[in-house]
Amino acid sequence: MNKKGLSTPYVIWMAIFVVAPLILVVVYAFTSKSGGFTFENFSGMLQYAGIFSNSFLLAIIATAICLAIGYPLSYFLAKESATIRKVAMIFIMLPMWMNFLLRTYAWMSILEDTGLFNRLLALLGLPTLHIINTNAAVVIGMVYNFLPFMILPIFSVIEKIDRSVIEAAQDLGANSVMVFKRVIFPLSLPGVLSGITMVFIPAVSTFVISKLLGGGMTWLLGDLIENQFLGNVYNPHLGSAISLVMMIIVMICMAVMNRFGEGEEGAVVL
Repeated sequence: MNKKGLSTPYVIWMAIFVVAPLILVVVYAFTSKSGGFTFENFSGMLQYAGIFSNSFLLAIIATAICLAIGYPLSYFLAKESATIRKVAMIFIMLPMWMNFLLRTYAWMSILEDTGLFNRLLALLGLPTLHIINTNAAVVIGMVYNFLPFMILPIFSVIEKIDRSVIEAAQDLGANSVMVFKRVIFPLSLPGVLSGITMVFIPAVSTFVISKLLGGGMTWLLGDLIENQFLGNVYNPHLGSAISLVMMIIVMICMAVMNRFGEGEEGAVVL
């Protein structure tokens, strides 16, 4: 059997489970309930502009926090011994072996008003905080669940940086700050952009985290789309239009970041 024959099952799988659903989304987005062509589904999204803005705002905040935590952790892990790296990777990946819902339910128990976090604050004599069913709880859930997606690509890129490049910068008189600024960070930028993409996309489209930790008080795009298909309003045409617009926006963001990465990759200035 030739190579094309070996790829046939994959092509059939992609056609049935990827291409066909996308075609259905496009068809539903541009048709009305009567089956006629219309743009009303897109104009109807204007009433949900607040949900769009809130979704992207929370996703950006969660992505920024993941980057602020993930980059330093990846940088210092890349400098450690192989043994420490392996142990650290186990602890980073260990939560990912658990079910996504279980991890999110655990955070409900931690963040509720009588949960572990507020009990700890009370034990320390500090005032308790109402976090559950707020935007803050949703962001915490996003950061916890998606942080490994930021750490792993950045760590992978930094780990592969040739030590001779760093040594050359040091030989030319660059101190540790200059080496990081002009050598390590530019070379690690592809990993940073990959991590941002891998965190931002699931964060902006999640609905489980917002439903459980937001308690129905925080609606994101994922909740809105789910409501159009499974809720009482049941409007798959509007849901498809929202899904299509969200896909286009995400693709634009990915294209911009990839374009930026192409321009910065290898931009090492000594």
